[in-house]
Amino acid sequence: MRSRAAVPPWTLAVAGMLSVQLGSALSLGVIDSIGPAGTAWLRLAFGGLVFLATARPPLRSLRRADIPVVLGLGVTTGLQTITFLAAIERIPLGTCVAIEFLGPLTVAALRSESRRALVWPAVALVGVLLLTEPWQGEVDALGVVFAVLAAVGWAFYIVLTQRLGDRFSGLGGLSMTVPVAALTAAVVGVPQAIGHLSLDVLAATAGLALLLPVLPYALELLALRRMTHLAFGTLMALEPAIGILLGLIVLSQRVTPVQATGITLVVVAGAAAQRGGRRSEPETEEPIQSQLDLLG
Repeated sequence: MRSRAAVPPWTLAVAGMLSVQLGSALSLGVIDSIGPAGTAWLRLAFGGLVFLATARPPLRSLRRADIPVVLGLGVTTGLQTITFLAAIERIPLGTCVAIEFLGPLTVAALRSESRRALVWPAVALVGVLLLTEPWQGEVDALGVVFAVLAAVGWAFYIVLTQRLGDRFSGLGGLSMTVPVAALTAAVVGVPQAIGHLSLDVLAATAGLALLLPVLPYALELLALRRMTHLAFGTLMALEPAIGILLGLIVLSQRVTPVQATGITLVVVAGAAAQRGGRRSEPETEEPIQSQLDLLG
């Protein structure tokens, strides 16, 4: 009989979402100094160092078929981080998260056993329209484009992370993919950040790297290994609301009644789209608590 994990997997998913949104909100100050790509590069670089220090990359067990997944997830993570940070530089955090959420929501709907689930991305899109209020003529089109690109990245991130989590135990997979993500972000990030680096910026970015990517990537990987698509996806539906809440608390970004209605539609659509998504647990996995101890 399999031993019960000391930490419930749903708490890992929620903690990961809180860490993502808090790290995103606090990143705006660094973005002002070194730009979104520069911030993405430094955060991922510091995060990669942490994963390399806490988990040895399982290169000996790497099969040829694993290489596209490792490289794909690394490149996807790097590009998604850049586009997301570029988006929140231009549009409110909660709005950006809601748009980005269209990516995994669509994946969940396509995986559903019922074709009726395809209506939920459309409902969420209505919610996004209410959030952005394009009829007001004040929407930042480039910010929305960056958020849409981040949505595509998030969709691929979910699929590839689950495959990687099933293939490698512990945090070994992340010790390979996050450095790849840092190298990807460096292509644009180094030229953007060079000449603007200081000890204050480096210290702030190193701290932010713990909030994002270290904690959420590790927590999401562990949660995805133990949870069904249904459970994890339903919890993920809370992320746009968490983004709105932290945008309000940390960044003083106000929400109109129309926008509140929009975020409600996105959350409801996200939760509803998960019905029918199922996942069986991998046959072999390590206790979650022992893997969390690696970050201690």
